[in-house]
Amino acid sequence: MLTAHELTKRYGDRTAVTDLSFTVRPGTVTGFLGPNGAGKSTTMRMLLGLDAPTRGHATVGGRSYAAHPAPLTEVGALLEARSVHPGRTAYHHLRVLALTHGIPRSRVDHVLGLTGLTDVAHRRVKGFSLGMGQRLGIAAALLGDPAVLLLDEPVNGLDPEGVLWIRNLLKSLAAEGRTVFVSSHLMSEMALTADHLVIIGRGRLLADTTVTDFVRASGAGTTHVVTPEATTLARLLTAPGVDITTDTPGTLLIRGTDAEHIGRTAAAHGIPLYELTPGAASLEAAFMDLTRDALEYPATLEGTAA
Repeated sequence: MLTAHELTKRYGDRTAVTDLSFTVRPGTVTGFLGPNGAGKSTTMRMLLGLDAPTRGHATVGGRSYAAHPAPLTEVGALLEARSVHPGRTAYHHLRVLALTHGIPRSRVDHVLGLTGLTDVAHRRVKGFSLGMGQRLGIAAALLGDPAVLLLDEPVNGLDPEGVLWIRNLLKSLAAEGRTVFVSSHLMSEMALTADHLVIIGRGRLLADTTVTDFVRASGAGTTHVVTPEATTLARLLTAPGVDITTDTPGTLLIRGTDAEHIGRTAAAHGIPLYELTPGAASLEAAFMDLTRDALEYPATLEGTAA
């Protein structure tokens, strides 16, 4: 389990992270999201003790990362996949890491096979593509068979097959009861991989919730309903967080609740539905809504037209 307690990090007069607290629990894939400059990398570095917090503390499995006598067997981390001596082969890079912790040679062979690097195990890393470098970084994170995994942008540079592979790998590791904490800018991939979300903006916590609850609560999707009893159905569905509008008689545009609840409510009161079309609710839309005011470099289209 990973825990951040009131983490704050200042660099001179700039505050990168402010009073950030959250817990990453075992058995789930937790996505760590935020716009560029939100403080994600700084937070991950503080979790691993690479950056000392100005205030607050972080623990891994109940103690600081530095306090673990054999950290590779407790926490597997991927922050900079290319931080490898370019003259070493993939095998020797992993073998050197294994020797620092008494990890057997067979485990090196195992993670090379698990990450699809067996055939290139004795090639020098300087000739690796970006995707191959990512796979080697993931192999290093898995080397100690750790209970906790902390991965920064693990799908960066991977082809579609590689993205599918890492998605299935993370889910299987979480299913084994491991703690999996992963950052990504790919909202579509997080929607398919993560169970829980920790979202930050400008160094502050914006959300700590499940993917399903986050999308539902955001009202990012609109359900289109056509019924001859629109007024009655709207009255029955009225509730905190539910927004109901209409653009034509007999038509309702409903945000804040799902199509299943709408259909069940209509059926329970004998209200006929001519159309019930769920909108395209998405993690990306919900994320953009939440972080709109937390962008460090908001884009504009002004001045692009000739």
